[in-house]
Amino acid sequence: MAQRLDWTNLVFLALGHALAAAALLWLALVQASPWTIGLGFLWFALCGVSITGGYHRLFAHPTYKAHPVLRLFYLVFGAAAVQNSALKWSADHRVHHAKTDKDEDPYNITRGFWWAHIGWVLYRDPREIDTRSVKDLSSDPLIVWQDKHYVALAVLFSGLVPLGLGFLWGDPIGALLVVGFLRLVALWHATFAINSFAHWIGTQPYSTANSARDSVVTALISMGEGYHNFHHRFQTDYRNGVRWYHFDPTKWFVWTMEKVGVTSDLRRVSPEAIARARAQVLAGSESAG
Repeated sequence: MAQRLDWTNLVFLALGHALAAAALLWLALVQASPWTIGLGFLWFALCGVSITGGYHRLFAHPTYKAHPVLRLFYLVFGAAAVQNSALKWSADHRVHHAKTDKDEDPYNITRGFWWAHIGWVLYRDPREIDTRSVKDLSSDPLIVWQDKHYVALAVLFSGLVPLGLGFLWGDPIGALLVVGFLRLVALWHATFAINSFAHWIGTQPYSTANSARDSVVTALISMGEGYHNFHHRFQTDYRNGVRWYHFDPTKWFVWTMEKVGVTSDLRRVSPEAIARARAQVLAGSESAG
């Protein structure tokens, strides 16, 4: 089926990138407030973990359980990441896992690096988002609430709250530009990198059944999501970086939250299953599952 440009997404992405460039000029030529810069890093971390730990590892893949307060946090700051509602994001992602590298894959790497990275966002898929795969999420009142009020939450927590906080130290415009847009564009590309770089560069120690790859470089820019070959092989594990030395701050965050009683039932694949997968790849006798 032919795909048409999604002008809403195209205009918003172009505007976001233009305002991110304006943020750099503001920092260089007008005012480089340490409070604004600090808030930018904080907002990046809060929104980032809401995508990696919330949208991805809790909602799209229910790899652990979380207290309603943490779920609400994920939904609020996930909206501020401006990557669609958790319901629609998870629906797309579950299709990606079920149809990796096939025509139905929303960010199919076989259509090219740039398609997987950002091109798929710029075109309107004539197929409706299939919500049949997220019936478990459709029955969650918090997720339904966020889906209904997604745009308002995105505007509030991505733009208006940073703007308001900027008044506290006399830099509201800088806060809006840096925290609202420079942070947003950086986070977009960190997430997009999992669809592109993580299916393009790296190693395949656990599975060669699809294009997913492990790369420490991708992990460094995506809060640990770069161990993608492991994730595609063992998507029910709350970890992406399975070794203790793997850079996976999302894993550390979820584990820490368990220690204070905010998360529970963290799912882990057995060491035997991991060793078996590696052996099968080395022997060239990989099986499904």
